[in-house]
Amino acid sequence: MLFNSIDFLLFFPLVTVIHFLLPHRARWAWLLVTSYFFYMCWNPKYVLLIALSTLITWCSGLLLEAAGQVADAKRRERLRRLWVGLSFGLNLAILFFFKYFGFLMDNLSALAGLAGITFRQPAFDIILPVGISFYSFQALSYTMDVYRGELPAERNLFRYALFVSFFPQLVAGPIERSKNLLSQLYERHGFDPDRVRNGLLLMLWGMFEKVVVADRIAYLVTHVFGHYQELPGIAAALAMVLFPIQVYGDFAGYSDIARGAAEVLGFRLMVNFRQPFFARSTQDFWRRWHISLSSWFRDYLYIPLGGSRRGAARKYWNMFVVQLASGLWHGANWTYVVWGALNGVFQLAGAILAPLRERACRLLHISRESAPVKVLSMVFVFLLFAFSMVFFRAPGLRTALSFFKRMLLHFEPFALRGEALYTIGLAKQHFQVLQWALLLLLGGDMLKERLGEVRPHLTRLPLPVRWTVYLAGLFLVLLFGIYGPGYSESQFIYFQF
Repeated sequence: MLFNSIDFLLFFPLVTVIHFLLPHRARWAWLLVTSYFFYMCWNPKYVLLIALSTLITWCSGLLLEAAGQVADAKRRERLRRLWVGLSFGLNLAILFFFKYFGFLMDNLSALAGLAGITFRQPAFDIILPVGISFYSFQALSYTMDVYRGELPAERNLFRYALFVSFFPQLVAGPIERSKNLLSQLYERHGFDPDRVRNGLLLMLWGMFEKVVVADRIAYLVTHVFGHYQELPGIAAALAMVLFPIQVYGDFAGYSDIARGAAEVLGFRLMVNFRQPFFARSTQDFWRRWHISLSSWFRDYLYIPLGGSRRGAARKYWNMFVVQLASGLWHGANWTYVVWGALNGVFQLAGAILAPLRERACRLLHISRESAPVKVLSMVFVFLLFAFSMVFFRAPGLRTALSFFKRMLLHFEPFALRGEALYTIGLAKQHFQVLQWALLLLLGGDMLKERLGEVRPHLTRLPLPVRWTVYLAGLFLVLLFGIYGPGYSESQFIYFQF
């Protein structure tokens, strides 16, 4: 069931109404049932994987807490490491089998072929379960939080199951932390009209990002990546620049719809994107982009590896490892590994060269806070990310390299003048809508960058103005959203991860 579907348009109001009609003590059980139903709409049998991951991590929490009561310090620590290791090992083994087993077999087969050895792969027909990377990491964060003593073990299995499977953020995040969401399952959430309005506004903005911006760009990007060898290089460059905006609109749109839906129900989810294209350094970019994953790797990989506590060389190595792991998290393909490695290199280069940039600015009497320098920094960081995203989008490394070759050797800067611009996947009227939509997206992010949360400021507007804005947003999504024949809603990009 997709957020941008008729099914969800019927499902969510029904869930919400019944949620608030039920007594408080029964609401979490209702949300658990509806969350499992929500996931089963994709593939009912894979709900067993969520249940298994839930059971493993819940048991690990209880065992960790019990081990903490052991008097002998050495035995206590051995048991704690055993239980946390088993929890991580079993969950990552499940994730590996469904997501990376085929990738491993393909590479072993290729290596065997180079050595002249015939390698017969096991005949498994593995379908990647939707959202497995998200809910696996969410469950593992609970294990680590209990291991660190930052959270007591949850005694109620079914309430913990709701934490793992909470439907607004189940299949594409944000990857919530047990310290934030689990405690909210015990809070009383009465019906609050202001909170419901704010949640619906956030959902509306998320729908705009998805169906007006991202799905419209998708037509052009899909066409260019499918026919780049027949198109001028300027078309490839345009697709390269627009694809990161498509992913942003698609994934930030999902995150905003998820946060808005949770807010309607009375829950607070973490912000997953914070105006990433306003970042002025690659390090700042990754503090703004997919924050729930970046912070997960920071807390559960970067810091355990030593963080920045063991000297500059170790710090830079840890930064690179985190980016490499982030790339592999996204998918079982060498393109994702290269994507992660590139962004790791960009981060290292940015961190190492930062003192040189500061010195150059002082010598040349250039203020890094001046508007031109800020804009140039943002554009440079964006272009680095856009360059890496070609590997993210391409089906293979050869395709990505061929794409760059076409872009550079056949650039032809004036090849898309006039009506030629409307032959690369988007008709003229869609281009015109996209231009205004991008300006609106940019304007919205500028307001958030300057004001923080925009919704409280909207509520201070006079009532007629406020409702004009609300209705304009609703009609904008309804009239200019991309809807296929028979309303064939498009899947969110991050569902494949």
